[in-house]
Amino acid sequence: MTVVTCKNVSIRYITGDLKSIGLKEYVVRKLTGNYHVREFWADRDVSFKLNKGDMLGIIGSNGAGKSTLLKAISGIMMPISGEIKVKGKIAALLELASGFDEELTVKENVYLRGALLGYTHKFLDEKYDEIISFAELQDFEEYSFKQLSSGMKSRLAFSIACLVDPDILILDEVLSVGDGDFKKKSEAKMLSIISGGVTCILVSHSIDQVRELCNKVLWLDHGTQVTFSDETKKICDAYEEFLVTKKRPENMAEIEKMARDFRERNPEEEQSSKQKKK
Repeated sequence: MTVVTCKNVSIRYITGDLKSIGLKEYVVRKLTGNYHVREFWADRDVSFKLNKGDMLGIIGSNGAGKSTLLKAISGIMMPISGEIKVKGKIAALLELASGFDEELTVKENVYLRGALLGYTHKFLDEKYDEIISFAELQDFEEYSFKQLSSGMKSRLAFSIACLVDPDILILDEVLSVGDGDFKKKSEAKMLSIISGGVTCILVSHSIDQVRELCNKVLWLDHGTQVTFSDETKKICDAYEEFLVTKKRPENMAEIEKMARDFRERNPEEEQSSKQKKK
């Protein structure tokens, strides 16, 4: 069953307009003839489909449009053109401290964040103790959110997202949070969710992580879709070759050549892959 569909999705930012520079600066620039509006396309014509249980790795250099695409799939942003269809409840670990109110208590923020994720008050009543316990914040329920350390805030965000039974899990460089024992606990929880049949989308700069965890990969470069494929290892190899050569492939034949070149230069990588399969 298809649970995520992106069809020719394009997302544009406008810089220098009234909203971004303010009324005073707008008037000054208009009077001096120095008013210019620029368009920046973060993503152009991105298309892919994910079935239930798929894990997609999105790769690409900084500025490729990866995080912007995640925000669009999560419903935080709207594409300027194209279509995004999502079936099921989404939990997104993007900017962990976003979606909270600094003045509300920890308890109130659990219900606020849960509501933003689309969960009912009754469901959150049932999950509340589990969320607080997992985040290890039992002694801080009545503290205001702004009184928490950054680590506590991350633990709460992680706990809410991962303990509310998502159908689709979206991760932006987040497979674990916290320090010490909590980092191990959060990573174990994340891997448990992934192996449980949830559809996952992971943005990661760790190519080894994408190779190991993902069955599909989407390669973006400066907002352009290079390829979308279920040949994860081949695409990851070609991408690592791209990081060296800086030459973007134009078709699958070039991708396959880049993958071969990478394996020839890194025979230990090929041997390591064979050992993992055994």
